[in-house]
Amino acid sequence: MDELGRFIRDLDRGATPWEIGTLVASLLVAYGICWLVGRNRRGESVWFGRALIDGLLFPLLALAITYTAALVQGRFQPVPLLRIAVPVLLALAGIRLLARVFTLVFPHSAMARLVERLFSWVAWLAAALWILGLLPAVMAELENIRFAFGKTDVSLLTIVQGTLSSGLVMVLALWVSAALERKVLRDTVADLSLRKVAGNAIRAVLLTVGFLFALSAVGVDLTALSVLGGALGVGLGFGLQKLAANYVSGFVILAERSLRIGDTVRVDNFEGVVADIKTRYTLIRSLGGRESIVPNEKLITERIENLSLADPKILLTTEVAVSYDADVDEVRRILMEAARESPRVIAEPGPGVHLVRFGADGLEFRLLFWIADPQNGSGNVVSEVNIRVLKGLRAAGIEIPYPQRVVHMVPARGTDGAPG
Repeated sequence: MDELGRFIRDLDRGATPWEIGTLVASLLVAYGICWLVGRNRRGESVWFGRALIDGLLFPLLALAITYTAALVQGRFQPVPLLRIAVPVLLALAGIRLLARVFTLVFPHSAMARLVERLFSWVAWLAAALWILGLLPAVMAELENIRFAFGKTDVSLLTIVQGTLSSGLVMVLALWVSAALERKVLRDTVADLSLRKVAGNAIRAVLLTVGFLFALSAVGVDLTALSVLGGALGVGLGFGLQKLAANYVSGFVILAERSLRIGDTVRVDNFEGVVADIKTRYTLIRSLGGRESIVPNEKLITERIENLSLADPKILLTTEVAVSYDADVDEVRRILMEAARESPRVIAEPGPGVHLVRFGADGLEFRLLFWIADPQNGSGNVVSEVNIRVLKGLRAAGIEIPYPQRVVHMVPARGTDGAPG
C-alpha cells in the first residue's frame, strides 16, 4: 500500500513536459522504425498485422524505449506517466501476440476469438493492478491459496503462472510452425499434400516440445508423465483406438499421396472435390455445395474412386430412341455432331455411337463421349449434349417415338356362351 500511496502522490504532482515529450518521442520512434521496416510488406503478419501499429513490433519497440527512458529519468525525478505506459504497452504486446498468431493459425475459429478476449481481460486487469501497485499484494494472496493433489501442495499462483507460461510457449510454437509452413515449406515443397503433412508434423513436434518445456518450467516432474503415458496407452487400446487409427491414417494419406487436395473422388456414392485433409478426417465438397466429413480410416480400409489420380478423363453416356423408319446413318451423324459441338467434350478419345437395342417402341442408340474436367460437373455436359441431339433430330424430321401399346377388346358373352 505504500507503493500505491507514493504513486498517487507522484500522480498528483502531474507529469512534467519532459516526461510527456519522452513518451511521445518513444511512440514516434517506434512507429518510424515500423514504417521503415514494414512499408513494403505484403499481406498480414504477426509483426505488423493489417496496419503498422496493429502487429507485435510496435508495442514491443515502444515498450523497450519507454522502459529504458523510465529507468534513466527515474533516477532524477518521479515518472508516473512512464510507469503507467510500461504495463499498458506490455499488456498490449501480449494481446497483439496472441491475436496475430491466432488469426494466422486459426483464421475462422470462434474458440480462438473467445480465448483472445479472455486473455485481453486478464492482461488489462494485471496491467491495472501493476499501475496501482496492488500486483504484489494480489500475488501474495494467490500464493496463500493452496490446493492439495495427493502428496503435492500447489498454490493458486503456481497454477496461474503455469497456465500463462504454458500458453506463451504454445503460442510461440504455433507461430514458429506457421512461419516455417508459410516461408520455408511453400518455397521448398511444391506438392500441397506433402506440404500439409510436413506442416502438421512440425506443429505436432513443436507443440509437444513446448508443452514439456512449459511443464518443466513450472516445476512438474516429467517422470510422472510415464504413468499418464501408460494410461493413455490403455485408453488407446480400448476406447480411443478408432481416434488413433484416424490420426495415423491421416498422416499415411498425406505421406503416400493416394489422395491429394483438389482430387475429385467418390465415397459411398458421394462425389466431390477433396477440400482439406485433416489429421482426423477429410473434407469433401460436392459441386452442389454440400460437404461430407469422412474419417481417414475409411479412406484407408475401403474402396475409394479417385477420378483425378491417374487420368482425369471420364466417360459419359446418353441414350435415345428413334422410329424404325429413321435412317440409321443420319441418326449416327446427328449424335456424333451433337457430342463434338459441345465445348467440354474432348476430341481424343472421340465420341462414339452404338445401336444397342431393337426396342419395343423404336431403335435405341447409345452415345458415348469423354470429358477431361469432371471437377466442373458431368450432369451439365450430358444435358447440353441431349439438347443438341433433340434439336438435331427435330431439324432432320426424325421422330422420337412415344411408347406404343396394343389393347385387345374381348367382347362380352352371355350366360349361354353366345356374344352379348
